[in-house]
Amino acid sequence: MTIVFIPALVVVLVAKEKEAGRELTREEVESIRDSATAIRVPIETARDMVRERGYLDIDPENVWKEWLLHKKMTADN
Repeated sequence: MTIVFIPALVVVLVAKEKEAGRELTREEVESIRDSATAIRVPIETARDMVRERGYLDIDPENVWKEWLLHKKMTADN
């Protein structure tokens, strides 16, 4: 079993940052992660969900580091 965020955590963070009109702080990112909706599913189901989404979500254990990486990668495009 593994945890999957619904909607994807990265989607929630992008929306919250747009709503705030500024960059989120580490504390805000961690708080959003802690209050986001998540479900526990079998690993096979999680893999199917990733395939359907077309992208990997941010790892909640490394949320701040991966959020900064996501922002850097999307800014470069």
